[in-house]
Amino acid sequence: MSRKIPVSEYTGLLNSYLRPQRKSMAVLGILLIGGIVMQLINPQIIRYFIDTAQTQESSSPLIYAAILFIGVSLLHQGLTVAATYIGETVGWIATNKLRGDVAAHCMKLDMSFHKAHTSGAIIERVDGDINNLANFFSNFVVSLLSNLLLVIGMLILLFREGWVIGLSMTVFVIFAIYIIQYIRKFAVPHWGNMRQMSSRFYGFLGEHLEGTEDTRANGASNYVMHRFYVMLREWLPLRVKAFLGWASMWITTLIIFTIGNAVAFGLSAVLFKQGSITIGTVYMIFYYTELMAKPIEKIRTQMEDLQKADASIIRVRELLETESAIQDGIGLPLPQGALSVTFNNVEFGYEDDITTLHNLNLHLERGKVLGVLGRTGSGKTTLARLLLRFYDPRSGSIRLEGVDLRDATLQELRGRVGLVTQNIEIFQGTVRDNLTFFDEEIPDQTIIHVLEELGLQDWFHSLPSGLDSLLESGGGGLSAGEAQLLSFARVFLSDPGLIILDEASSRLDPATEQHIEKAINRLLENRTCVVIAHRLATISRADYILVLDQGRIVEFGERSALAADSSSRYSQMLVVGMEEMLA
Repeated sequence: MSRKIPVSEYTGLLNSYLRPQRKSMAVLGILLIGGIVMQLINPQIIRYFIDTAQTQESSSPLIYAAILFIGVSLLHQGLTVAATYIGETVGWIATNKLRGDVAAHCMKLDMSFHKAHTSGAIIERVDGDINNLANFFSNFVVSLLSNLLLVIGMLILLFREGWVIGLSMTVFVIFAIYIIQYIRKFAVPHWGNMRQMSSRFYGFLGEHLEGTEDTRANGASNYVMHRFYVMLREWLPLRVKAFLGWASMWITTLIIFTIGNAVAFGLSAVLFKQGSITIGTVYMIFYYTELMAKPIEKIRTQMEDLQKADASIIRVRELLETESAIQDGIGLPLPQGALSVTFNNVEFGYEDDITTLHNLNLHLERGKVLGVLGRTGSGKTTLARLLLRFYDPRSGSIRLEGVDLRDATLQELRGRVGLVTQNIEIFQGTVRDNLTFFDEEIPDQTIIHVLEELGLQDWFHSLPSGLDSLLESGGGGLSAGEAQLLSFARVFLSDPGLIILDEASSRLDPATEQHIEKAINRLLENRTCVVIAHRLATISRADYILVLDQGRIVEFGERSALAADSSSRYSQMLVVGMEEMLA
């Protein structure tokens, strides 16, 4: 985290996300330059006011000077408000665009990435780190340049009053900026560690809030809270160090400003005593020196924001540079209708030294139903994940209707292969959005027809607003069976050529499961289906049976033939029960 960020990374981000807002940035620059002019003019007016008050008998010049001072001050405030509004708008648009790009990139990364990173840690990257870049995008460059111009403008005006005072203040400014930059490099690593700890903490928090039911059911609440407090204790010293880094910059700035004021006051007193400057000029010099504290302080705070942004830029850049292990295909089209499935010498393992599937060879004809049986850990779910290209095989190939999965685009593949699992995700939104995933091309009548086919007509008609009724996140208010049936409806609405049911009926009671048997049979027409099951009744519709054991095919054939063969594993399951066979 302490590595130095090359300037190209800063300029690359600014160029990517601020270029579309060139007009707003130009207006912001004009407003800030206008503010600089106003700040430089006002001390000149005050000097005129003071010197004129000593020499002029008429009060008219003083009144004009006062009116001009008030007018310039009001105009400066107006320019400041407008610049702040535009700057915040620019920053909000830029950070939202970056946040969207990072979120979209995370959605494209393969499952191995998501297994290695908790949802909370990813959210902290997408939201927390990018929030730290808001000021960097909104006005960092323009504001930094404007403050530098303000300092340069004041130095030029001070040189006009005398080279001694001008040179003294120039040395002071160079010294101040050098010291602030020197102190900054000690604080940068602490902010990086803070961001890393923040990511760990919110990853832990999100994970355990999501699994709070299991935590409480297993009596692990005390352990979770212990880890919670341990992480807070780890966070505190990092926060203290980061605060001390900020405090050191703040205290250093105060000391520097005090030295600058003392130098300006001393030089002005000497020059005034010599008669080289007027009392109004003394005030103007002191005013400029005081005013100089403001842009230097802003430069300091921007350097502080930049040190926070340093860590966030590194983390966001690392995330954006993370490449998915699953690369998109060249775009070979998948045929319409049912899809045949072919595994050719497929070997796969989640870890390099562990093999989950060994040399799988099988062919499932289009329009047929394959029932997959096996013990827990035999590779049944892994087979389903490979068909969706959540992972790629270590060797061998998987083909749908003769097309290698790696040659089809991921979008088309996952549009043509539907998956229903036992874990149902219901999102906060309308019934329509939960079923169509915001695909507006699916007509309401089609949605209602599928719901009726699945026996959900009574539930649908009980909804207060029909398809516009809101569902709670996590499926609150739905029974397990209703949530499962909605997941069936999602898949059928996407009209896939291959459907994978991964223990999809495990949450349904036998009566509900029997209720949807006929509906599923109708919906499976002209589609290929892979059914992964724990109950024999679930695969009663299967044309073929595949039995896996420790990642190897131990039996594959037509269901009727295997049932008639007393020596087959499937036949023995029918006799003694699958649970006993797979125990």
